[in-house]
Amino acid sequence: MSQETPETRLAALRSSIDNIDAALVHMLAERFRCTQEVGHLKAAHDMPPSDPAREARQIARLRSLAEEANLDPEFAEKWFNFVVAEVIHHHTRIAEDSE
Repeated sequence: MSQETPETRLAALRSSIDNIDAALVHMLAERFRCTQEVGHLKAAHDMPPSDPAREARQIARLRSLAEEANLDPEFAEKWFNFVVAEVIHHHTRIAEDSE
């Protein structure tokens, strides 16, 4: 029975990481497609680009999910805040373009 070399294991782990990165990019693209639609809906109905109450609920939800997944909740919150800032920027631009 042959044992896996460190180089073989490293290549396998990197391949998995590459696949996960590709999936994350596709998931983020889908998320932004949905948030773009939300932005158009908000602009069409004169709704504000951000919803602080929803954002707070989402942060609590994601922190809980992160804890369950053994991921640093602080990291999950930072990631969410980064994404939400970009979404709000998109929503603001959409609203300005629809005026």
